[in-house]
Amino acid sequence: MIAVVAALAVLAPTMTSAKQYVVGDGEGWTKGFDYSAWTAGKQFFVGDSLVFNYSQGRHNVFKVNGTEFKQCLKPLVGSPFTTGKDEIELETAGRKWYICGVSGHCSAGQKLFINVLEGSAAPAPTPVSP
Repeated sequence: MIAVVAALAVLAPTMTSAKQYVVGDGEGWTKGFDYSAWTAGKQFFVGDSLVFNYSQGRHNVFKVNGTEFKQCLKPLVGSPFTTGKDEIELETAGRKWYICGVSGHCSAGQKLFINVLEGSAAPAPTPVSP
């Protein structure tokens, strides 16, 4: 029993609890929503995922770079996500930018910027004494 508790104490700090974020919560992925306000206070970590919910055929999701984001430009390479329930796993740390590629939607606010951090938001467990 002590060996099991000791093993859990060693392994627990490396186990992560990935979170799934529904972009825009109940509003979903739509134009005219303040996604900067939505990200305020949230921390995104490698292993977490974003879910973009929207009416299929009315919107889409492009992963873009910072310049494309600022200028609301669709990327020259790559295809949009178009299912209406697109889940994107955050596989690497760093800045991530997403826009809707439907004409006028990005300029109407349908764009998302996040910064993905290494590690996990899960607090370190309390050490267990044998």
